[in-house]
Amino acid sequence: MARTRDARGRVTAVVLLALSLAGGLLAAPSATAQDDTPTDPGDLRVEAGVAPGAGVPDPRPGEAFADPKVAQLQRTADDVQHELGELADRITQAKGKLESATEKLSKARAEREAAEDAVARQQDDIDELSKSAYTGMGRPDELRLLFSAEGPKELLAGSSMVGYLRAGQDSKLSAATKRLKKAAASERAALGLERQATERKDDLLRRNGDAANRADAITTELRGPIDTANSAVLAQQAEQRKRNQKTAKNWKAYLAKLKDADITPPRAGSLRDPERFPGGLKPLRGANGKLQAGVARASVDGKRLLVLPKETIEAVTDAIDALGKPYVPRDHGEGPTSYSCDGLVRAVYSAAGLEQAKRASGQYAAGKRVAMADVQPGDLVFAGPAKYGVQQVGIALGESTMLAADGRLTSVAVSDLPGEDTVLGATRPSLGKAAKERKVPRRDSDELTWRCGGVELPLTARSGSDSTAGAWGGYPNGLIPSSALCGIGIGSHALRCDAAQSFAEMSRTFAARSGRGLCVTDSYRSFNAQVDLYRRKPALAAVPGTSNHGWGLALDMCGGIQSFGSAEYRWMAQNAPAFGWVNPYWARQGGGREEPWHWEYVGR
Repeated sequence: MARTRDARGRVTAVVLLALSLAGGLLAAPSATAQDDTPTDPGDLRVEAGVAPGAGVPDPRPGEAFADPKVAQLQRTADDVQHELGELADRITQAKGKLESATEKLSKARAEREAAEDAVARQQDDIDELSKSAYTGMGRPDELRLLFSAEGPKELLAGSSMVGYLRAGQDSKLSAATKRLKKAAASERAALGLERQATERKDDLLRRNGDAANRADAITTELRGPIDTANSAVLAQQAEQRKRNQKTAKNWKAYLAKLKDADITPPRAGSLRDPERFPGGLKPLRGANGKLQAGVARASVDGKRLLVLPKETIEAVTDAIDALGKPYVPRDHGEGPTSYSCDGLVRAVYSAAGLEQAKRASGQYAAGKRVAMADVQPGDLVFAGPAKYGVQQVGIALGESTMLAADGRLTSVAVSDLPGEDTVLGATRPSLGKAAKERKVPRRDSDELTWRCGGVELPLTARSGSDSTAGAWGGYPNGLIPSSALCGIGIGSHALRCDAAQSFAEMSRTFAARSGRGLCVTDSYRSFNAQVDLYRRKPALAAVPGTSNHGWGLALDMCGGIQSFGSAEYRWMAQNAPAFGWVNPYWARQGGGREEPWHWEYVGR
């Protein structure tokens, strides 16, 4: 990129023009991009690839879902998801209480029946005693003693024995009766507890059904906006591919010009003092009139050509090569198959010898600043706004475009530079680290967390998974457009793109051993599909909106993997973690739910 001065002496830039996906609009060529005055620094520029369209700035990230009605539906869906989660916990507790009450009732009923038997036995004994007394025969032989007694002592002894026997029988009957009364009372109490527990469980199940119906209704209402947004994104992606290809072509043309001019890009260190540039190279002046460090110009056939440091050229070339690769929301998205915005910057610049911090906030804090008016290709541009903190970083390509791994575009793409209301500043990696780190804007406590152009929500604890998955790209769980996902090469199954690429690699490795690829029955699961499954299998399915299937990060597998003891499952257990796939702890043998077929992508 190069600078030109207009008639009023203001410094402007000639740029690689870029396409914005967020609104499906193309950036128009700027007036300065048409300036070809041989004596101006405009001759330093990389020839622009001008795409048709109107010059309309990017909408704010996530605008596809910014419609008030859609936003309200999303909030309602989130409320229903929380309600379903709470109800699921309560239903589990209610079932446990019902089982406990049923067990108590069963014991109380058994005790009452035993007490009835005891009363019946005692009554039989008394009846037999009475019968014996009446007939003078049978068990109470002491009665015979009364009639055969030969003296007072014998008579008294016999009478005492009869009384003792009768008193003993009455006492036993009384104890058995008391036992029966107590057992009957316990049975009635247990029956009441069971009835209450049953009513509570039934009430919760009804409420759960009502909530599932509301979730289903919300899904139906959201389907239209989601389909509309998905169609728009598909069209935008087609335009984005054209823009990426044009940018890559322009960059190669720039490198060819350097080669044709026999210019060997100097090391970054040799361009840090504008007064001592290598022979044949001259510094550029910034917007403040001062000489800039870190970039140079050379004269070639009467025209001026921008000369960037060797390390910057290597970094930008690597970033250009990454165009189209999938975005991932993880901190460790540093390639080579997928990237986060700060992961891309860290990967390409660190590989070139210009070490960068892990996160965008650290890159912003440590880098040497340059004015936005002086931004050159290879400089890092940081976006906010400040109330979101440092939420995006891109590699500048010109005065209006940059290259970044974008959560909204779900890929490494060429996009517009942030506007004045969102830009936080720029740094130049070739100048090294600043002597003192600058203060980093921090997200307001009441604001959502934005990262790489999209909203990132925290991982819900209700997912029941040990995965690091969470919201990405600004899309809710189960409401991700198909255009933001990648196929896995099996039917219509799709996943988040990094997970899809990793699965394809894993399947090829498995096929090399077994002669067949991996088998899949379920992958990304839309919100309405989650609602339907939850309605049919509430005890087995995750609460809608919490399943890792809804993030495009889970698979249900077949072909033998669905059985713990199979050779296929053993192969997955031994090899899948190397590709970033795990059978979660809760799904393993003894884990509680035991689902050998369920595998989740946790990254590698």
